[in-house]
Amino acid sequence: MFRAFFIALSESRLLRAIAERSALGRRLSQRFVAGMTVHDALEATAHTNAQGMSVSVDNLGENVTNTGEAKESASLYHELLDEIAARKLDANVSLKLTHMGLDVDEKLAREIVSDLVKHAARLGSFVRVDMEGSAYTEKTIEFVREMHRQPGNAGKVGAVIQSYLYGSERDVERLCAERIRIRLCKGAYKEPPEIAFQAKADVDANFVKLMKMLLTSGIYHGIATHDPKMIDATIAFAKSENISPDSFEFQMLYGVRRDLQQQLVKDGWRMRVYIPFGTEWYPYLMRRLAERPANAIFILKNLFRQ
Repeated sequence: MFRAFFIALSESRLLRAIAERSALGRRLSQRFVAGMTVHDALEATAHTNAQGMSVSVDNLGENVTNTGEAKESASLYHELLDEIAARKLDANVSLKLTHMGLDVDEKLAREIVSDLVKHAARLGSFVRVDMEGSAYTEKTIEFVREMHRQPGNAGKVGAVIQSYLYGSERDVERLCAERIRIRLCKGAYKEPPEIAFQAKADVDANFVKLMKMLLTSGIYHGIATHDPKMIDATIAFAKSENISPDSFEFQMLYGVRRDLQQQLVKDGWRMRVYIPFGTEWYPYLMRRLAERPANAIFILKNLFRQ
């Protein structure tokens, strides 16, 4: 019920408009969003790198409504790639296809993403194409496969797989067959029982199953979770199979379980922090609250502290 409540809030356009324009709303987001500007994101990235962690930077936004917005979003990502390279930061970028205009003009979105991946490849960087709701799953995977096949792009673009979807095992097999890097997560959207596991135990079991497939694939993947049980299962499997800590990475969200992030680095595991920024933070924040009740409690406790 708690999860469904916050997911419903994330889909409310009225509440989103009010929150994203209010000072109180922006203050609520500060724990989990690095700021509103590219400069804010780069500063947070440098600070995170100094703690021994890599970064994936994401300009928050999805479902743009016209080609102008899509091109503006792309321009910002080109700026991010150049700034990351110029500052020699240990970071790559993450983006959503609907933020690049997929719903407006699929051909344009394909051109935009292709240009960004080629830009990243020239710089020796990487583009992660984030996964959205299940309506976009197949199209997103096909986009990534297409980009990965283009000359010079191999290893420079990756996908996201959500363990709560029944079809994820098949998708992992397809992507790994083409040596495409994957970020494995549980999933943050509300999906019907016809296509997704509804019980946490089933989602977790599938997560572990897919994690084992990824770690034994010989490809550098990201295991994205804050769940200590999933982390312990990953570490135990890696040790039992003599899998090097350098052959994969854990991934966590900015502002979530920072103590655990630092402990994993101290223990010799690779860590990448997903750092979001931008004015369109409301849906992202609501999904973070849906995932973990402790996030909501933390915000309420600290809202009026300096």
